[in-house]
Amino acid sequence: MAFQPTPADISVLITNAAFSRTADSEPRFVTERRVTPTWTVMQLKGKLETMTGVPPGSQRLLVKVPGRSDQWADDDDRAIGDWGLVKGTEIVVHDSRPQAMRPNFTDLSSVEKYELPTETYESLPNSVLAWKKNLKLGRFDPNALSPEESLRHQVAKDKTEIVSRVSGPGRELEKEGELPVELQPIWVGVELDEPTGKNDGSVNGQRYFECLEKRGAFVKPDKLEVGDFPPLGLDDDLDDLMEEI
Repeated sequence: MAFQPTPADISVLITNAAFSRTADSEPRFVTERRVTPTWTVMQLKGKLETMTGVPPGSQRLLVKVPGRSDQWADDDDRAIGDWGLVKGTEIVVHDSRPQAMRPNFTDLSSVEKYELPTETYESLPNSVLAWKKNLKLGRFDPNALSPEESLRHQVAKDKTEIVSRVSGPGRELEKEGELPVELQPIWVGVELDEPTGKNDGSVNGQRYFECLEKRGAFVKPDKLEVGDFPPLGLDDDLDDLMEEI
């Protein structure tokens, strides 16, 4: 009996047509893997299930070989190599199930979510909250000023700085510490996306704008940057997040 060499694996592209909205749209699932030509079509479908999520019985494989017409690999018992696989071949996995029977992995409304109770989070020894407590940062700083005191302190500091700039020979203020209206410190009210602010748009009973509790903050204009910024995601750099905290 003559020796028969084992067919070499062939690197092909695997795409999933189930995610394509139109015939011209690019598939969202694209990967490259090595295929043994002697595998039957059903064997290949079994391996593709873990990659595409489509059961083997619901798969239809469209084989696209460079330089040839597209072919449907509909005979499950034939070897996939019979369709003339070469490097650069693309196998498109079509889902034959009705749309209503396909799982929607992008809809999170029905996914059970776990919410950590506040009491449990506060008792964790390795949380950001515990870290801030240990270092006495933010509201855990015994010497920290209240939001109202901090605002008054900043206003007084700004007035002092402006007085030192505008007072001098040939220019006297009407009263010591009093500023003309055009030189009064300017603050900008900002509504935050998260409840990390210090007020609800009011200070000392005086309302300046409307927002939810702890969603408001007053900052100096030179501290603001105007633009269209995307929301932070889970893959944002942890060092940047910790620096903001």
